[in-house]
Amino acid sequence: MKVIFLKDVKGQGKKDEIKEVKAGFAQNYLIKNGYAVALTSTSKQKLENDLEKRKEEDKKDKDENLKIKEKLEKLKLIFKLKAGKNEQVFGSISTKQIHSELQKNNIEIDKKKIKLEEAITSLGFHKIKIELRKDVIAELNIQVVKE
Repeated sequence: MKVIFLKDVKGQGKKDEIKEVKAGFAQNYLIKNGYAVALTSTSKQKLENDLEKRKEEDKKDKDENLKIKEKLEKLKLIFKLKAGKNEQVFGSISTKQIHSELQKNNIEIDKKKIKLEEAITSLGFHKIKIELRKDVIAELNIQVVKE
């Protein structure tokens, strides 16, 4: 019996996959528990429509993230930190501070998308990676100056 998987089932199939399984297993487990539906012309058409819809939504999301990336790469944030002799900085710049500065510039992104290996603790220019999506990574320019 052929089925369309609605959810990932370990060892059997992934979501949206069409696979041949034993009829008893399909009826008594997969379909009964909502993991799959029987393959019919209607269910196949619904799967194709869903995949097309998801593809369009994904393209729209990617386009929006590319626009945000463009904004981010044009932007330069300036932070002031107290510094002593020999340009020794007191304090650091964290993702929370970067996030709040981005909000002041009307850019709404999730704080977790800001990828800082370690807090910024030196004066000068720094490039920060912001992972908007797996395939859209922006570089933000940050300058740290003496207060």
